[in-house]
Formats: sequence, structure tokens, C-alpha cells
Amino acid sequence: MQAKQFSEEQIIRALKRHEAGEKVPDLCRDLGISKQTFHRWKAKFGGMEVSDARRLKQLEQENAQLLRLLGKRELEIEGMKHLLFKKMVRSGARKQAVRELVQGQFVSERRACILLGVTRSAYRRPSTRVDWTELRKRLIELAGERKRFGYRRLHMLLRREAFPVNVKRIYRLYKEEGLSVRKRIRKRLKGGMRRELRVPTRPNEQWAMDFTSDALADGRSIRTLNVVDTFTRECLAIEVDTSLPSLRVARVLERIIDERGRPEILVTDNGPEFTSRIFDQWRHQQGIEHHLIQPGKPMQNGTCESFNGRFRDECLNEHWFASLREVRIITEDWRHDYNHYRPHGPLGGITPIEAARRWDSLQSPTAPSANPNEILFNPVGSS
Repeated sequence: MQAKQFSEEQIIRALKRHEAGEKVPDLCRDLGISKQTFHRWKAKFGGMEVSDARRLKQLEQENAQLLRLLGKRELEIEGMKHLLFKKMVRSGARKQAVRELVQGQFVSERRACILLGVTRSAYRRPSTRVDWTELRKRLIELAGERKRFGYRRLHMLLRREAFPVNVKRIYRLYKEEGLSVRKRIRKRLKGGMRRELRVPTRPNEQWAMDFTSDALADGRSIRTLNVVDTFTRECLAIEVDTSLPSLRVARVLERIIDERGRPEILVTDNGPEFTSRIFDQWRHQQGIEHHLIQPGKPMQNGTCESFNGRFRDECLNEHWFASLREVRIITEDWRHDYNHYRPHGPLGGITPIEAARRWDSLQSPTAPSANPNEILFNPVGSS
């Protein structure tokens, strides 16, 4: 049987009847309640009038409402603490924050949208953002393979793989994944007056040479002779040994000349290997002009200096060599990758081999008349 509901007036009237002398069992039988219910009424409403009972009920309702508001406010504060250190600049981040508040049962959807400044229509609208999961995954793989490549060079590699994205998209993904190239501190020389060098206008016209040094695992020092074509940026040779005297330098150049032909100019610094009598006699016999840069002005041989920096950063500093044979194998593999696969910014994102082939195609009789330099150094993506 469903319990009967009594108003405050009825309860106080029943208590007045008891005060007038009516016995509790008779009163309970008449009202259809138990003795426990009657004594509970007496403890709560004993000595009250009807107005007092109404006031008590009103206070209880207000108290319950305040408790509900306080509980909601505590939940809101707890939810906002949960989002305290999260960045919510973009609308997608704010929508995700609303979703977290609602799923965590901190506040309702309406209240969460008000707190975070998101309209409910915008929150419920499905996202049309493109999913770049595959591109992001490939970018991470390439960055792991090419640890010393920045986002611009990685963008060139991705363009080769037919990813239709611009460099700004790659930069955003690059930053989101926390990828970066650690900067290595290098000694900088003060700028000054530089001698103007004759700018090469074709392949095999001007070669630049320089040395780099490193050490094996057992502590022995090694040197590498790097020879670069300053027009196509192609690395012609990387000779490795514990010492490379003038006679060895001449022998390396003779080997390259047999394969490619004789250059017009050799650009070097003032090292003893390049200023010795043996090397001077050899280049006179070959009829090659020798251009020595000014002492203390390494950037007058800027093409080779740039190559040395990339070679040290991407090859020498990335490996631990156990023997000369291992050095020669690794450096030759790197040279092949440098010439055939590594994109070059000064060449417009193409490789030195592609630059040489493009030049050869321009020299054919059927080639259209055009400025060779504009075609060779056309940036990626421009017409």
C-alpha cells in the first residue's frame, strides 16, 4: 500500500490532537501511520504553529537549492582545474576541453560551452579537418633517417614522394611532433672585404678543394680531401687516409680528370698541400689555373666550406669509425646519396646529378632557347 503524504498543516493538527489528550495508538490508527512516524513528526514539528512549519519547509528547500548550487560550483572548479595547464587557443582544442568536462561529468554540455566560450552548434558540428596521419608518419620516418635535415629539405623529399603539401604544412607538423635539428656552435669569423671570384657558367669549369679531419676509435687521426664542382655542387671525390700529401692530391685529381675531363680553375686555401712545389708543377703541366683565397677568408671558397659543413654534420658526426676501410665505405655511400638523392636548396631542390643532366639537355641542338641559369636554378614549385 502506498504511503499517504501529509502536509505540514495536517501534521501539526495531529500533534495538537495529541496535546489535547488523544492517545497515540488511537491517533495512529485514525491517520493510518505507525508510532515511529508519529514520534518522528513530534521530534521535528513539536511546539510549532502552521506558519512555523511552512517557514521550515521553505528554509529546507532553499538549503537544498544552495547545496545543489554549491555542488555544481565545486564540480565546475574541479573541471576547470583539470584544464588549467592546457592550451586552448584553437577552436578544436576548446571543443576537446568541452568534451572532457562533459565526459568527466563535471558540468552539463550547455554549462561547459558557456564556461569555455564555445557555441553549442559549433561544438556539435563535425570537424572537416583533413587527417594527415600518413604524412605525419612518413615525416617522422624521414626525420629519423635524415637526422640532420630540417623541415625545408624534408619537404623536398616528401614532394618527390607525391605528397601534395606546401612547406608551411610540413613546418606545422614538424613542430607538433617536436622534431628539430640540434644546432652545433661554430666559430664565426668577422666579415671583411672579399675578393670577387669568377662565377662558373658551366659544369667542370671550376673545382673547389679542401680538407676535413676526424679520428678513428683507436685515436688515430684521419683526413679527407673533398673535391666539389662549384657549378653543379656535385662531390667529385672524397679521399680518405691518415695523411694526404701533395703527390696524393695530384693523383686523386688525375683520376677525376680521366673520368670527367680537365677543369679550368682550382680553388683552394693556402694549405701546404696546395702551395707545395710538387702540386704547382703538376697543375702547370696540366694547364690548370690555380686560385688561392686570401688567408683567413674561408668563405671565399664558400661552396667547398658549405659542403664540408654538411659532410661533417650528416656523415662524420653521425658515425663512429673503427677502421680506415669502414670510413671509406661509409663516406663513399654518403657521397653517392649526396649526389643522387639529397635535395639542394641552391639548385632549387634538385640533386647535383639532376642539375648536370638538365644542363646537358640544354646543350642539345633541339633544346629550346632559354636562360640556362634560370632553368637550372628554378625553385621547386615555381613556374
